[in-house]
Amino acid sequence: MAKGHRSQIKRERNENQRETRPTAKLSYARVSVQKACFVLDAIRGKDVQSALGILAYNPRYASSLIEKVLKSAIANAENNNGMNPENLYVAACYANKGPTMKRIKPRAQGRAYRIEKRMSHITIVLDER
Repeated sequence: MAKGHRSQIKRERNENQRETRPTAKLSYARVSVQKACFVLDAIRGKDVQSALGILAYNPRYASSLIEKVLKSAIANAENNNGMNPENLYVAACYANKGPTMKRIKPRAQGRAYRIEKRMSHITIVLDER
């Protein structure tokens, strides 16, 4: 039988399984998951310098958002974990579905078409080589 309250036991167990790799997350980004994944697929597995170069010259709108998240993850690695930025690479990057804003567009003969403005949560995880 374990000692302590259930929440205390859970807290200790979660502390042992906590992710130590530096991450950065952008919540409620006004870009769809599908469009963000086109850019994320291009930088997955690359080192951070080449990933920043890819994002700087990518014409898609999502690349400017992802560039900010990547720079934030690099700063987190440097300041919080004491890692060297030259040795970092993009270990994982993904976009999860966020809430959808529903809008209505008037059409002919009194009809109304629905427009869905999608959002996503973009996460980048770095690691050291």
